[in-house]
Amino acid sequence: MSELLLELFSEEIPARMQTRAAEDLKRLVLEGLKATGLATGNAMSFSTPRRLTLVVEGVAARSPAISEERKGPRVGAPEAALAGFLKSAGIASIGEATVVSDPKKGDYYIAKIEKPGRAAAEIIAEVVPAVLDKFPWPKSQRWGSRPETWVRPLHGILCLLGGKVVPFAWAGVEASNMTRGHRFHGNEPFAVTSFEDYGTKLREAKVLLPAPERAEMIREQAEALAKKHKLELVADDALLAENAGLTEWPTVLMGHFDEAFLEVPAECLITSMKAHQKCFSLRDPKTGKLANRFLAVSNLIATDGGKQIVEGNEKVIRARLSDARFFWEQDLKRPLDEMATALEGITFHEKLGSQKDRVERIAELAFQIAGAVDAVPEDARRGAQLCKADLVSGMVGEFPELQGLMGRYYAEKAGTKPEIARAIELHYKPKGPSDAVPLASEGDATAIAVALADKLDTLVGFWAIGEKPTGSGDPYQLRRAALGVIRIVLENDLRLPLSKVIGSMERALGRRNIEQLLARANDPVARAEDEAELKRIKAAAKRGESIEVNPKMPGLLDGITSDLLSFFADRLKVHLREKGARHDLIDAVFALGGQDDLALIVKRVEALDQFLKTDDGANLLIGVKRASNILSIEEKKDKASYTGDYDLKLLKEKAEVALAAAIEEVKQDTVAAINVENFTGAMNALAELRKPVDDFFDQVTVNADDPALRKNRLHLLSQIRAATLGVADFSKIAG
Repeated sequence: MSELLLELFSEEIPARMQTRAAEDLKRLVLEGLKATGLATGNAMSFSTPRRLTLVVEGVAARSPAISEERKGPRVGAPEAALAGFLKSAGIASIGEATVVSDPKKGDYYIAKIEKPGRAAAEIIAEVVPAVLDKFPWPKSQRWGSRPETWVRPLHGILCLLGGKVVPFAWAGVEASNMTRGHRFHGNEPFAVTSFEDYGTKLREAKVLLPAPERAEMIREQAEALAKKHKLELVADDALLAENAGLTEWPTVLMGHFDEAFLEVPAECLITSMKAHQKCFSLRDPKTGKLANRFLAVSNLIATDGGKQIVEGNEKVIRARLSDARFFWEQDLKRPLDEMATALEGITFHEKLGSQKDRVERIAELAFQIAGAVDAVPEDARRGAQLCKADLVSGMVGEFPELQGLMGRYYAEKAGTKPEIARAIELHYKPKGPSDAVPLASEGDATAIAVALADKLDTLVGFWAIGEKPTGSGDPYQLRRAALGVIRIVLENDLRLPLSKVIGSMERALGRRNIEQLLARANDPVARAEDEAELKRIKAAAKRGESIEVNPKMPGLLDGITSDLLSFFADRLKVHLREKGARHDLIDAVFALGGQDDLALIVKRVEALDQFLKTDDGANLLIGVKRASNILSIEEKKDKASYTGDYDLKLLKEKAEVALAAAIEEVKQDTVAAINVENFTGAMNALAELRKPVDDFFDQVTVNADDPALRKNRLHLLSQIRAATLGVADFSKIAG
């Protein structure tokens, strides 16, 4: 077994491409070797700004010899079939094949294929160039007169197997045992013999190969430098990783900027320095406020201690922060209401109108659902009216990631109520699975109302125009919006009937379509087409009904509530499964239908899970399933349904009388408990069925000789299922 070491040395690879490229190199090379049958061991890949490296342990000396038989067409088959067989089997003529007789299928050809093993070096010399030919760079380029492409001009290929060079060439570059270190501190070529030797010599040439080690080196230097000046590093893992991808031997330097810039919100300064100069920000640990210092990461050990590098960064940062201050000052001259008016000129979607149209819908919905989240309705409406206003600000135009936050700052400067200002900032949350949601316990009820309205408007709107997620794509991030609604509702334990909310939004969109139809009335042809449609829609809207309209009209609705609720159900299942909930219990609750209160669904699933962990729950599940199985068999045999009530007069045995009494009591108790959201109580009520069900099956013969008794007992079995259906569909539960 030998070690394969491969390095592809080039001009600087963009930091954002490095990690994926290293993974692709490992995957493609291993797949290529595996396809030839060559055995390999563990593999590791690395990336720096100037190199991709792969090391594979335990590479076999040769691929195994292959001996197999390939079945061909029958004797006398058409020439085309025979030619295809010869090509696939790799034989020159049909005479090299063997004829096999089969009493049923007749005579047919068999080709015996013998392939000797090949040397590992020979295989590698074929696989690596093939990988380089099809390497999936997001962007690549040509250089010189060569036809090959790479992310940047390729200068060297190091390829060793067991310490010996694997001879091949690609893009005019011959594989060798030579490489180079740091561009400025180790650029002389040197030879290597193994991965261990390679790593040692790279470090001596000021190249730290593993990206995590470079990131940690940056972190340690940054924290030490901050501590020296009694400051604290503003942590940013993404920026740390990016700087690790920009340097092979990082050096952290400190610079400063004018204190006057601190009048601009800290997030604006942090974002500007990060986006334009990849610099870290610092703050005073005592006050938590931003300091007028920054940390730059250099790929150079400067002879002057970094003085010129710092001065250069300070000059650029001064200009960038001046831009940020200009945007801030100019934006403050425009009230948020004026910015909100300008949203009319920004199209949200051609079928859903402008951003202003959307804000009006969000505001109305936020007002409607404010009560469900204990928010002041007028505050929720006002927060929604201003929530998208900062999209037309200069600062958000420069830094889109600050949307919402800048709206809060502008609102605070204008003296807006704190609850409304926070709603403007927080209504985008959660932005992802790891992001926090606004919480009522932290005083963010208004933000919750606006956040829910924003996400629900997105979902209903795109459902209305037929832009649903597919298995291969979700361009409008509707799954994320639905998960955001689910998390906000569950983490705040909200009672929010989705059917009612979605229905009201359907009607709101329907009214907008009425306005579209009125606008078309000036066109004689459109007026003739729309006259009857307009009359019908007006009448339906007046009655408050869900509106079904002519599909020729863009954006017009056709009852979407049921479909969208199914989508929420699927998202909730995914969310609960990630939290460890059993999928069959989720299905058992959803099978009841009409489930649109997310928090209650979760409580029901949790209570059912706890119940089934008890002896009563486990045994009752067995009994219910037994009853369901008997019913299914007998109904199929009799071609009849036994769903429905039993005849009390035909109950003869003591056990069936007791079961009937227990069923009636349980039905009442479970309904009463569920009506007050006492799902644990509902499960306790179900537990009372366990003994009567057990006794019934022990003491009563369902398929009695008397047809009337048999029928009545089958009806009684159906009532066992009916009694449990108030809680869940036990037929969906595994076990």
